Amino acid sequence: MQNAEAVLDIIGKRGARGQPLSRLYRHLFNPQLYLVAYGRIYANSGAMTPGVTAETVDGMSLAKIATIIGALRDEKFRWRPVKRVYIPKKSGKLRPLGLPTWSDKLVAEVVRLLLEAYYEPQFSDRSHGFRPGRGCHTALSEVVELWKGTHWFIEGDISDCFGSLDHQVMLAILAEKIHDGRFLRLVSHMLKARISGRLALARHAERFPARRRGLTDLVEHLP
Repeated sequence: MQNAEAVLDIIGKRGARGQPLSRLYRHLFNPQLYLVAYGRIYANSGAMTPGVTAETVDGMSLAKIATIIGALRDEKFRWRPVKRVYIPKKSGKLRPLGLPTWSDKLVAEVVRLLLEAYYEPQFSDRSHGFRPGRGCHTALSEVVELWKGTHWFIEGDISDCFGSLDHQVMLAILAEKIHDGRFLRLVSHMLKARISGRLALARHAERFPARRRGLTDLVEHLP
């Protein structure tokens, strides 16, 4: 079985050439990708925050990865409901947050790794948000170096951008290049996962449901 770096590199090269992807689902059977995903999210503040079950990063093991892969291989993996909590905003209103279970976070991160490897080479050089090695500082550096004659900047914000994206549109965009029914069904079921939980206040929680956040971050950059 290929190591994670080799898999993501091959996928990235296909993305750079604009070639469609098929048989992407089979890469979800590669344990190495789960170890990479674990390395990326285990230190997040939400890793120790349980969702609708008591499961957290504390229970992580190779046996758990094998169980998840077995369920995916048999197409029996099911996304759990997202636990809904609310945190106070400066305005006095409440912001809704979604807390997936740890296993769901892990699988979602593997899905994000695969999609990011493919789509990252296709994104505009002018976009900096939610991309590896990019952010506010790289955006500001570009402004300083290239936007010499600029005197005015207009700041804009799309209200509820992540929460209001049409799931069918997202899936249609993915289906243009991802020619793998099993993978697209997994993503579709991810987006349709139920929300569970009553009103609660959480001090430490992720801003967006982790399983959806990676997809919306990616799709918003597509032309």
